Amino acid sequence: MNFKKTTIPRNPLCLILSCWPPARLLLAWAVLILPYVALPQADKPAATAPQLVRTAAKEGAIVARLTTPDELERLLGKPQNEDRGRDGDWVTLTQDYGEVNALFARLGEFTNPFTLFKLRAAGEELDIGQGKQLNLRTVGDLRKLDSFWGLAGVSVAKLDLRDQASKLSALTFDSLTVWPPGDQLPAGFNPRTLLEQGKNPGLGVRKLHEKGIDGRGVGIAILDQPLLKDHEEFRDKITRYEAVEVDGVEPQMHGAAVVSIAVGKSCGVAPGASVYYFAAPSWKWLRNEPWAEQLERIVDLNSQIHDTPKIRVVSISLGAFSERPNYARWRQALQKAEQANILVVTCDPDFLHIGTLRRIENHDEPQPGDYQRGLYGRPDAVLLVPAANRTLASFRGCQVYTYDRTGGMSWTVPYLAGVAALAWQVDPNLTPHQIVELWSRTAAKTAVGPVLDPIAVITAIEHDSKVSLSTR
Repeated sequence: MNFKKTTIPRNPLCLILSCWPPARLLLAWAVLILPYVALPQADKPAATAPQLVRTAAKEGAIVARLTTPDELERLLGKPQNEDRGRDGDWVTLTQDYGEVNALFARLGEFTNPFTLFKLRAAGEELDIGQGKQLNLRTVGDLRKLDSFWGLAGVSVAKLDLRDQASKLSALTFDSLTVWPPGDQLPAGFNPRTLLEQGKNPGLGVRKLHEKGIDGRGVGIAILDQPLLKDHEEFRDKITRYEAVEVDGVEPQMHGAAVVSIAVGKSCGVAPGASVYYFAAPSWKWLRNEPWAEQLERIVDLNSQIHDTPKIRVVSISLGAFSERPNYARWRQALQKAEQANILVVTCDPDFLHIGTLRRIENHDEPQPGDYQRGLYGRPDAVLLVPAANRTLASFRGCQVYTYDRTGGMSWTVPYLAGVAALAWQVDPNLTPHQIVELWSRTAAKTAVGPVLDPIAVITAIEHDSKVSLSTR
């Protein structure tokens, strides 16, 4: 049988293998090895903004009170929108990244950067450590803290702070602050000693206490934010407590501080006085009417008190009455209080031009000359009152104390109320006007200005309490 010769096309690879024997070895190598070699794959989808912030928050790269706007921008790029606002004393900055929204804030009176307070991703609020103990990661984190809250409740246990004396001298701390070992702190810096020294009201007040002049028999009404009533500093001083439109609101920082300044057993000006406390929502009472109504209630209540010390002075740590609507209504309430022989002390310049003092540390018994002008040591002040470098009761716990570096105007009011209680203990017949006149007339003349001098006040009263001081 004859077969026709047929030409079959050859595969080029077969031709190579047939013409070049080493190629057969290469083919065998490829067959064995290539299945185990990773071939190029398509790029994975880029992580979304919500995924990025969730991961960063989980790893501790995003932290409340430490993360700044520029740090978030380095992670997510420029925000789609930014908006600045105001919430009480806080300046706010919101950044919108579409599915990620961040709220930053800082206290308006300080120059520290904005830091993160809230973060939402895809509609969910993320856990960034808000409400938990803040642990500083590096010394650089110190610059992100404002002086007011500072290191209160913060851990710096991992930091070497030996070269940070200047920074630490400006930051508030408390008995919950976690410090590194002593050899990692600046020379001479002892937080425990400062807390103890700061309890002294200063200006010779403790010498008056030693003489039995401590405000006993005098009632002080305090109108302020919800109070931690069981703090060891004053729990035995509260004669009456009323909550007005603040049911369910947790104790706030302000209340514990002002009560401890007025009547605290270890840091108060008048530890023998009794306190009538009225918790009010200062954050929403932005008109004069509710304050006037409460003051009139206090006056009416006082007329019904028979078995406890009468209220002689009311402490309200606010200074904007003259700037709020219906000021005449407030003035009317003040007049009613004065007619009832009750002194109302506020921060309002229409009451008295008050300024703050900062205690020079390491003076065990601070005298009028042992102070510097404080953050609010106004040059036009007719009376300067201790406020900064003071130890105060904290709202964070019944045995917790804060060493306040800034000293706001709010602290001058209960201090003056306490001195008024001392004065009325010595002479119950004094009028509110006479008390205020005494403060100014007996003020110590110092290099920083006229400083309140409680010893001089009491000495003047004891010298001749029957003289009409207002005519001198």
